[in-house]
This record gives sequence, C-alpha cells and structure tokens, in this order.
Amino acid sequence: MIAKINNFQIDLSKPIDISIPLTNTDENPIAWYIEKPVIEPVVFGDWIGKVSEGKSSTNFNNIFFNPHGHGTHTECLGHITNDFYSINQALKQFFFFAQLITVKPEKIGEDFVITKDQISNALNVSNFSKTEAIIIRTLPNQKDKKSRKYSNTNPPYLSEEAAKFIRESEIEHLLIDLPSVDREHDEGKLLAHKAFWNVKDTHNLNIDARFEATITEMIYVPDEIEDGNYLLNLQIASFENDASPSKPVLYAIVNL
Repeated sequence: MIAKINNFQIDLSKPIDISIPLTNTDENPIAWYIEKPVIEPVVFGDWIGKVSEGKSSTNFNNIFFNPHGHGTHTECLGHITNDFYSINQALKQFFFFAQLITVKPEKIGEDFVITKDQISNALNVSNFSKTEAIIIRTLPNQKDKKSRKYSNTNPPYLSEEAAKFIRESEIEHLLIDLPSVDREHDEGKLLAHKAFWNVKDTHNLNIDARFEATITEMIYVPDEIEDGNYLLNLQIASFENDASPSKPVLYAIVNL
C-alpha cells in the first residue's frame, strides 16, 4: 500500500519496527540498577488468572516495569523538571519525517562519546529538508543490544554540543539505541538532555524550553536497515507520566 504525504510516496506495506519488546525473561534489556520486569497472573485465594492453570477463562496479568530501564521508551522534558509534565500531553503528533544515521562513538578519556562533528557529518539535509526526527544507530551494532544489561557499564552517550546541534537543527525528536543520551554517572548534570530540550533551570523552566520535543532511548535498528530518510510513526501508551514504553516504526519513502 502506497500513501502520499506532502508529495512523498510512503510504502505502508513494509513497517520496520525498531522497538525492543518488553518481556519477563532474562532476555529483557535492563538499565539503571533494577531487576527484570514482572508479568504474572492475578491471584485471589485459590483463583489464578491464567487459563492454563485451569481456574480461569481468561489470562489476567499484572505487569510491573520501569519505562526508563526496561526497554524502548519515549520521554518528554518532564523527565528532568521539578514540575510535572506528561509525555501523553507533550506528544500530540505521531508521524514525522526522519533520518537514520549510523555513527561509531569516539574514545574520549575513559568514555565513548557521540560528538557534534559526527552528527553534523552524518546528517544530510541537502536533498531532504523536512527532517523532524533523527534516529542514531551506534557501532558496533551487536544484536545483544536487545538483551544487554547496561547497569554500571558506562555506555556511550551524546555530547552536550551534539545535543545542542540537533536542537539548533530544529529536529524535534531524537531516537537512539542507548539507555541514555547522557553519561551513566554524571553527577546529575544531564547535559545532553538539557541541551536538547533547551532546559536552563529544571526548577524554574524557561519559556523557550522545548515542551513538544521527545527523546526515545533503547531502540534497536538491524544492520540491514539502510541509513537514509523514512517516515517515522512514534507510538506510545497513554500514560500520564514523564515517559512511556513506545513503539517507533519506520516506513520507506519510495520517491526520493
């Protein structure tokens, strides 16, 4: 099925899901020092909400998880502010023209960092001036990103200058295959988060902070998906929370 959006032809028949599913197994990725998600049936006395147990006609599970630490999630600036802001209120549009780029973080001291130069060199707006979202795939791109245990591993992250460059490029949505755009242990500075959202003071929010901008972390983009331009459908659950588990889906643009 081919749809036409702003004179671009979009192939809707071949969705490319770049989210990581949430499970209650050891295959679930984990960050931020927590345990794996819990998915288990409700129990009332001797009644168990599980058809295979023979006492229920339905499967009726409770789910306990943390969106930031248990897989693909999308967050708004409420993630770092004193006042409450909800991703469900921040994200009101769900389709965006996006560009997928691949970078290999640079070794700087003891860290691996995605720099401004890497982003600016990889980002190509010369033949596609409507980039609203950037999707960053990092190298090496092992499949174990889908099940990696990130706690206390000092994963790569985005430099403050790179995040500022993305903001100044008027890109509203940032997606990355890492647990955070910031350093794991950064003394609470959150430099990349603040630079991208243009937050100067988390307790007294400036009027030009980017309320509608989002960051999506812990995606996975397989190697066979080529760098370039796509239509992004950014799906979230309707949680009144700073973040929600999410399902970003890409669609090829066939007439570029």
